[in-house]
Amino acid sequence: MNPRRKSRLTIILFVLLGVTIASSLVLYALRQNIDLFYTPSEVISGKNDDPDTIPEVGQRIRVGGMVVEGTVKRDPNSLKVSFNVNDIGPEITVEYEGILPDLFREGQGIVAQGVLKEPKLLEATEVLAKHDENYVPPDLSEKMEQVHKPMGISNQDMQGESDRARLDKTVNSVEEGKK
Repeated sequence: MNPRRKSRLTIILFVLLGVTIASSLVLYALRQNIDLFYTPSEVISGKNDDPDTIPEVGQRIRVGGMVVEGTVKRDPNSLKVSFNVNDIGPEITVEYEGILPDLFREGQGIVAQGVLKEPKLLEATEVLAKHDENYVPPDLSEKMEQVHKPMGISNQDMQGESDRARLDKTVNSVEEGKK
C-alpha cells in the first residue's frame, strides 16, 4: 500500500471512530434523561406483567393514577406531602415537597414525575393534577377498560356525569318549563 492510501485510510478510520464515540455519548446522555410513563401496577409488575420491564430503583419515571382516599399525609412544619396512587391494582407511595396543584385532592387523577427511591416509593419532583373532571390518563383508561369490560361496565358508567353536564341539563329543563 502506498503512503498516500495509508494516510487516507487512517484519516477515515479516525473519523469513523470519532463519529462512533460521539453518537455513543449522545445516546448515553439521552438515555439518562428519558422519563417513561408507568401506571402503579406497571411499577410493581412491569409492563404487560413482564418482570424485565420493572423500573429500577434510581430511575426517573412518570406515574399516573388516582390518589387513594385517606392516604394524603401533610407535614405541618413544611410543604412535604405523601400519598398513595393506584390504578386498578397495587398502590405506590409518592412523596413530594412543594406546592401541589389547586385541583389536587383525594380520588383525583394525577401524574407524578420523579425518581424511584424504593420499589414502591416515588420521590416526585413534579405533580400534575387533571385539568378536567372527566380526564383520565389514556394508559389508565385503557387498563380500566380491560378490567371493567368483562364485568359489564361501560365507559359511560366509569366516567359518570360531570357537574357541568348536570347543571346544563337543569338549566335547559328550567328554560323549557318557562316556555
